[in-house]
Amino acid sequence: MHGAGLVRAMQEKRPGLHFFGVGGSSLIDAGVEALVDVRELSVMGFTEVFSSLHVLRKALRKAKKEMNVRRPALVILVDFADFNLRLAKAAHGMGIPVFYYIPPKVWVWRKHRVKQLAKYVTCAAVILPFEEAYLQDNGVRAKYVGNPVSETIQPRFYQNQFSEKYSIDNDRAIIGIFPGSRKKEVALLLPIFLEAARRMQKKYSKELTFVIPLAPTMSPEDLEINGLAEYRKHLDIHLIAEDRYELMASCDAAVAASGTVTLELALLSVPMVVAYKLSPVSYGVGKLMIDLPFFSLVNLISKKEVVTELLQNQVTPGSVEIELARVLFDEDVRAMMRREYNNIKTTLGQHRPSPEAAELALHTLDMG
Repeated sequence: MHGAGLVRAMQEKRPGLHFFGVGGSSLIDAGVEALVDVRELSVMGFTEVFSSLHVLRKALRKAKKEMNVRRPALVILVDFADFNLRLAKAAHGMGIPVFYYIPPKVWVWRKHRVKQLAKYVTCAAVILPFEEAYLQDNGVRAKYVGNPVSETIQPRFYQNQFSEKYSIDNDRAIIGIFPGSRKKEVALLLPIFLEAARRMQKKYSKELTFVIPLAPTMSPEDLEINGLAEYRKHLDIHLIAEDRYELMASCDAAVAASGTVTLELALLSVPMVVAYKLSPVSYGVGKLMIDLPFFSLVNLISKKEVVTELLQNQVTPGSVEIELARVLFDEDVRAMMRREYNNIKTTLGQHRPSPEAAELALHTLDMG
C-alpha cells in the first residue's frame, strides 16, 4: 500500500517511468508489472521464516534474474527486510543505486543489519522521527519523510453512517478486533480475541457489536477456520471486507495485534489494547535479541506506556477481556489515551510522506 503511494507520486513528478518487481494488488493497480505476488512472502518470526524459505528463495532468484537482465536505473525496496536486504546486496553488486523506503527497524533487533544498510543502500526514507538520527549515526544516508499512515487514513464517514450501512444498532458499542494480516498471526491471536469478546458480551449489560476488517492478505476462510465460524453462534460480529478506515473510526474500543494498525487506530483516536504472540521458538530467540521497553508503535513513539501491551503468555482471553473492558468503560483511561494520541500527531509532524519520499527517490535516481 505504501509502495503504491510512492509509485504514484513518482509518476506524477516524472511521467513515463516504468516499474516492475515484487508486488500485490495495490502495486499492480498503481501500474507496477508484478513478477511475484507479495502475499506469498508474508512471514513472521524465525520458525515462520524457515518454513517459507523455499518460497522466498524462488522469488529472490526471479527478482535477481530480472534485475540482471533489465538493469533498472534504480531499485526501490519497501519494508520486508529479510527479502529486500538480499535484493539490496544484489543490486549493489550490479552497480544499481538502491532506495529503501521504510527500511528494517534495526534499532529494535538484529542491529547488525545497519551495516548492510550502510553498505548496500544509497538512500533510505524513514517513517519514524527518531530513525533518521539513528541511521545517520550508523553511516546510512537517511531522511525522515513523515509517516504514510497519516495520508492513508482518510475516513469518508463515521459511526452513524457506518452503523447504518452495516445494519448495526446505534445503541450498541462497536469493538474492533484486529488479529493481524498474516495467517500465523491470525491463527495465534484470533481465537483468544474471540473468546475474550464472548466473555465480554456475556458479562456486561451494555450491548456490544464486534467488527473485524478483512485484511487484503486474508480470505474469509482464513478467519472462519480460526474460530470465527464457531463464535458467530455467540457474538454479534461482522466480518467486513471494505471501508477499513471507516470501520476503525467507528470503533468505541479495539484489541489489535502489534503493528501499523495500532498507529492507525491512535491517529483515529480509538482507545485500544495491543497484543502479540509468536511461536515459542521465535519468541525465545527474539527475547534474547530485543532490548526495548515497549513493542507497540504507540508506546515507542510516546516513549512511555499509553496503551496496555500484552505479550506472549500474557495474551489470554481473561487478560484481553479485562483490558478491553477498561478502555471501553473507564472514561479517565479513554481521555488519557486521546490526549496522548494528540501528542503523537504532533511528534509525527506535518509531512506529505509519498511526495517527499518520491522526491528523494528521484534524486537518488538522478545521482546514479
